[in-house]
Amino acid sequence: MQDTPQAIGLYDPRFEHDACGVSFVVDMHGRASHEIVATGLGALCSMEHRGATGAETQTGDGAGVLLQIPHKFFSAVTDFVLPNVGSYGVGLAFLPRNEELATKAQERIEAIVAEQNLRTLGWRSVPVEPSCLGASALRVMPMFMQFFVDDPSGAKLIDLDRRLFILRKRIEHELSDDLKTYFPSLSSRTFIYKGMLTTPELQMFFTDLSDERIESALVLVHSRFSTNTFPSWPLAHPYRYIAHNGEINTVQGNRNWMATREALLDSDMIPGLERAFPICSPNMSDSASFDEVLELLHLSGRSLPHALLMMIPEAWENNTSMDPARRAFYRFHSSLMEPWDGPADIAFTDGTLIGAVLDRNGLRPGRYWVTNDDLVVLASEAGVLDIEPSRVIRKGRLQPGKMFLVDTSLGRIVDDEEIKADLAAE
Repeated sequence: MQDTPQAIGLYDPRFEHDACGVSFVVDMHGRASHEIVATGLGALCSMEHRGATGAETQTGDGAGVLLQIPHKFFSAVTDFVLPNVGSYGVGLAFLPRNEELATKAQERIEAIVAEQNLRTLGWRSVPVEPSCLGASALRVMPMFMQFFVDDPSGAKLIDLDRRLFILRKRIEHELSDDLKTYFPSLSSRTFIYKGMLTTPELQMFFTDLSDERIESALVLVHSRFSTNTFPSWPLAHPYRYIAHNGEINTVQGNRNWMATREALLDSDMIPGLERAFPICSPNMSDSASFDEVLELLHLSGRSLPHALLMMIPEAWENNTSMDPARRAFYRFHSSLMEPWDGPADIAFTDGTLIGAVLDRNGLRPGRYWVTNDDLVVLASEAGVLDIEPSRVIRKGRLQPGKMFLVDTSLGRIVDDEEIKADLAAE
């Protein structure tokens, strides 16, 4: 029998709280399989205690999974022909509950698609199992559709994602309140299932996730403990590029600076960027705002590691032993972007790179394991997966200001020193 923890001085373990749970699982060589998806969902369920519920235990703060586009699955379940993977975008749409309003929202979305010189390929009704939900989550549950779109001029991958970024922002800003539609993602590279769920409910609710044809070489999962916003379907993680454990305590200033510099923002890579303003959507969480700014920096031509180091620099100002080129990198970028300070552990992916970075405060845990068959697992805590110790060839933890990165195109882990040396040399 386990002893009840005892208070020591002013510390009482009854008042100890966990933060969000975040984890990723990746095959280092980019070999997609349903096993990776199932393993990631297993890690998610192991972090159920890091999410939160109210008195109604079936309504969670949020849970979700980000994976590569499951092209084999989508090709089998849609009643229209899909182009090659990477040549179309797809997103999960949170539409109005009312069928008539949902239909009007779809019509308005298709009109904006045409205005953006893109092409609607079709919609798919997403099978869900609402019986597992609590009353509060059920009361505000949207209608779910998967939306497929491509570019007749042939844009692919990140070039297509730049077009889809403007499309999604226009949908967010221009639909009337009764037609409001939220896309967790709209991308040619990644796809998200998420909602106002507990971790075990994610796979029960979205029955797609049990289909063996859902394959990915990487998954990013999150169990939410709401700290500065109330739970809602859109505010579950992951977001388009990140899942986050912690808080961005400078977020109000960060949002104000972004609003201030919008008049100066311009990018040849994102035509019509002004139609995406405001970049930071109102009434969203700190991590949602972080993701929106990261998305802009990435789509405007920077790699994810580059963009993240602009937003989460290591402590460089008084570090006289730092390589001068790296100090110059941080000094230059400090004139473009102020730090988004945590404490924060941010896991990130673009569908090829996947990794995590710990801010310079270093107050959020992150542990990783590498196995002899090139599986890499990172999580908020040890023990999310039952991995035989004999399989583990490397393990460690995130360090303050350091980045852990797996590049599936290279088939290897890229060291923090290598990442920063390459960026500083540019």
